[in-house]
Amino acid sequence: MFVVLLRFSDNKARAAELMAAHNAWIQQGIDDGVLLLVGSLQPAAGGALLAHGVSRADLDARVRQDPFVDAGVVRAEILEIAPKRADARLSFLLD
Repeated sequence: MFVVLLRFSDNKARAAELMAAHNAWIQQGIDDGVLLLVGSLQPAAGGALLAHGVSRADLDARVRQDPFVDAGVVRAEILEIAPKRADARLSFLLD
């Protein structure tokens, strides 16, 4: 399981022009079953993603395809988590 932090860079001003493409990239990740949760870092610091069922190499490649990452609107940091315990509702993350 991975947490991806997308922190705004100095190029944040381009976010509006790339938002539709960025949202399409997010939706594709959800449709593919890779992205489980997407949200904003507060206050207006960027975004965070929860990814599961993908290798680190494949996730790295997917994140590089994000229009925000490609254009330098955000800097991506990928954190890998080895889940040990979970609420029953999230037990699928333990596989």
